[in-house]
Amino acid sequence: MASPAELRMDQLPSDPLLHIFSYLSFKDLVHCSSVNRRLNELSKDNPLWKSLCSKHWLLTEADRQKNGVSWYYLFKQYYMDLGRYIQYYPELKTAWEQLKSFLQQKCPHMIASLKDGATEVELNDIEAQISCRLPDDYRCSFRIHNGQKLVIPGLMGSMSLLNHYRSEVLLDVETAAGGFQQRKGMKCCLPLTFCFHTGLSQFMALESAEGRKMFECFYPCPDQTPQNPSAINMFITGSRFSEWFTTYVNNVVTGEYPIIRDQIFRYVHDKSCVVTTGDITVSVSTSFLPELSSVNPPHFFFTYRIRIEMSSSASPEAACQLDSCYWKITASHSNVQGPSVVGEFPVMTPGMVHEYSSCITFSTPSEFMEGHYTFHRLANKEEVFNVAIPRFYMICPPFRKPMVPMQNTSDSFTSGFDDHEDDGEYGEDDSDGDGDDFGDLEEINMAALEGVW
Repeated sequence: MASPAELRMDQLPSDPLLHIFSYLSFKDLVHCSSVNRRLNELSKDNPLWKSLCSKHWLLTEADRQKNGVSWYYLFKQYYMDLGRYIQYYPELKTAWEQLKSFLQQKCPHMIASLKDGATEVELNDIEAQISCRLPDDYRCSFRIHNGQKLVIPGLMGSMSLLNHYRSEVLLDVETAAGGFQQRKGMKCCLPLTFCFHTGLSQFMALESAEGRKMFECFYPCPDQTPQNPSAINMFITGSRFSEWFTTYVNNVVTGEYPIIRDQIFRYVHDKSCVVTTGDITVSVSTSFLPELSSVNPPHFFFTYRIRIEMSSSASPEAACQLDSCYWKITASHSNVQGPSVVGEFPVMTPGMVHEYSSCITFSTPSEFMEGHYTFHRLANKEEVFNVAIPRFYMICPPFRKPMVPMQNTSDSFTSGFDDHEDDGEYGEDDSDGDGDDFGDLEEINMAALEGVW
């Protein structure tokens, strides 16, 4: 009996193999290309690499034509330059493009303040300068744009109250390195932002030290008691740079943060904080101000912005004027009533919008307010009615504070309000220390690519 004919690899039809290849990662395709000549040819199929170029580098046909190479070689070019950032690049590049598109429409003057991306050599030099490793997501973002020029307004949001103004610039890596902290209480902390008016900065911890988790982003808040001036409390704003940056961008481009006087204001609007009474709708957004707050003693400063709008479909006879405001404040379990809102008695007519801001402080990190406005009709001053103000909550970010200093325990820390404990903290399971979960992809695949490509 004749033995069955042996099926050779070069006799297999191309279409089934290419279909199988379409499910493989770029790493697997590189490995396949080194098996034999047949798979080497198929693994370089242009449609395969077009899909991978789009997925990992967000490249289009226009990009390929501009470079004048195949999709395979275009992927190779980007990988040789940005390969270490491949797990972060799509998310951060998308965030930057969305932000720039939004700014072009709403705050075009900010576009000119963005700096071109830093080079690998420049980032490596910064690491040598500060003797600390920069996380790969931070490096990736700064390869795209090296922060912002030192201008006002800042890219990372503004806040304006009577006699107080804050606007945070996203620092370029060179300026950030100049502000790198090694002092007690702020060991291995790199500034991310800076405000000229308040001196306020957000920082990123480059090492796990003094109660901070590696790569955590935070506002420092010095202990305002004289017991231990070096004790630094923290209002935590992100567990890692990529989360911190993309969350902010999402709030900007979705309209969560309003644009006021060509600046991004970091008011947060809870969609449940809207109530309509008759023809008038009241909505509330809030913001926490870390630069005016402290953990010890507990002093949490909030500002809130209220929008009062009369429906454009209301009849002219519905026109009215605000007389007074009533508040129920949970912090003191008290009721407060007074004339006007911040000294004004706005007149509401169909389609009219009135907005104003006010502020309040609490000794606890979470409180709420609610109440109502009293109006009278312009056509009949005897007709008085109330318009509800929705309940709105003011919650400070998670914070962490040092324990009461004790002998030999001055470096011990405890968690503050709503502190998130995460045993799988970013970076702890990264066996090769490069911030990705591909093992030694840098060494393995770069070597493979150099050999195959």
